[in-house]
Amino acid sequence: MSGPSPKIKVLAGSNLKASIVTSSWHPEICDALVAGAKKALTESGCKNFLVHKVAGSFELPLAAQKLLDSGADLVVAIGLILRGDTPHFEYICQGVTSGIMQVSLTRNKPIGFGVLMCDNLNQAYERAGLADGQENKGFEAAVAALNLATEY
Repeated sequence: MSGPSPKIKVLAGSNLKASIVTSSWHPEICDALVAGAKKALTESGCKNFLVHKVAGSFELPLAAQKLLDSGADLVVAIGLILRGDTPHFEYICQGVTSGIMQVSLTRNKPIGFGVLMCDNLNQAYERAGLADGQENKGFEAAVAALNLATEY
């Protein structure tokens, strides 16, 4: 999908316990996405959130599951998977996407999907809000999770 995402109202999240879990790879990109997620949580009034780091994006689903099982109302998953010269990209993308969805559905709690899957770093910079005029997908992922946690 290209272009800006739909505008979803940042809803009141002052009573929510949230977690942001981020990959340790590509820290400049992931840190920008985390900053966007923190901004959305803060704008919603959510003060009860922590940031957790895992090795890579493949570890995000299990970390999200553990965080939800330990009492988080929502999780925002942040990462970057860059296409390389082998099929590794497709396998990791599918595993992370399926894993996050499975955890969200089995726990009946929202996980904002802020995992970028890009062909190159320029695409990642644009989606992380590090290029002029681009939106931050970490912010958008947090808004989506907040919307589900407070509206449904």
